[in-house]
Amino acid sequence: MTDLAAVANAMVAPGRGVLAADESNATCSKRFEALGIESTFEARRAYRDTLLSTPGIEEHISGVILFDETIRQTSADGTPFPKLLAEKGILPGIKVDTGAKQLAGAPGELVTEGLDGLRERIAEYVSLGAKFAKWRAVITIGHGIPSDYCIAANAHALARYAALCQEGGLVPIVEPEVLMDADNDIDTCFDVTVKTQHRVFAELARHRVDYRGMVLKPNMVISGKRCPTQASPQEVADRTLDCLYNTVPAAVPGIAFLSGGQSAALATEHLDLMNKTGPHPWHLTFSYGRALQDEALRTWLGKPDNVGEAQKVFTHRTKLTGAAVHGTYSREMETAGV
Repeated sequence: MTDLAAVANAMVAPGRGVLAADESNATCSKRFEALGIESTFEARRAYRDTLLSTPGIEEHISGVILFDETIRQTSADGTPFPKLLAEKGILPGIKVDTGAKQLAGAPGELVTEGLDGLRERIAEYVSLGAKFAKWRAVITIGHGIPSDYCIAANAHALARYAALCQEGGLVPIVEPEVLMDADNDIDTCFDVTVKTQHRVFAELARHRVDYRGMVLKPNMVISGKRCPTQASPQEVADRTLDCLYNTVPAAVPGIAFLSGGQSAALATEHLDLMNKTGPHPWHLTFSYGRALQDEALRTWLGKPDNVGEAQKVFTHRTKLTGAAVHGTYSREMETAGV
């Protein structure tokens, strides 16, 4: 029987966090095409191999969320990616939702699907080496939204997913993402995030999810991208902590923030500022996708000759983000190295 609490604690170990490399083929293709990279099965495999085989990333990366295609792929030497990660002391994880779709009767709002057949898929992913899973709910801020209906539907789905994961031996990453794409101010983001997380934890309790064997992956409390007045990094850190202290039980071992489209430096700075005020009841770390990958992808460009330089860039980014988990990051480190 998997010790879910031990796995959850390993995912949020001091100085380490989770790489989100679970982009769907469609999302990965969009990012490739924007850089002139042809998106093929082999190109996606080679890119993931570039990241996952980077020497020494286990110092700052505790786990990697994989996509269904990726968990079945291998490194250049034929080693399955889950085995490659496990040999580095990195936990393999898997995205199990099937995406956010229009919520019936709620224009402009989404609900995440993927519960059908999930118990059986979890069993297969465990057999492939997965130790944890991820499910992303999407909460949109707009005129008159989010509705209570949308928050309730997504919280219920997250709880059902989490319960099935724990039953099947996977630690669930619970991700209720309040999007930062609108023109709302930070106060609105705070109110919506608090309301969402209250409902999520109520549903988790109702579905008998053990808080000790899960990880929360929330958004930071931040101004919408189109808000004319952007909150300062310190205000983002303070309001995010205020939200967490209002909503997250101390039994949860760790909180791994999503970057939500923030620049790599800003997402790192926000995390660092929160950790500078610790200790907190939970470990505060990262589960970043683009904030960890973007510079490496722009360096790689699908060319084998660029692998070494892309890995160097990726290593540097993981070191900076790892420093933020310790609360020792500074903007000067972006160019000075670590």
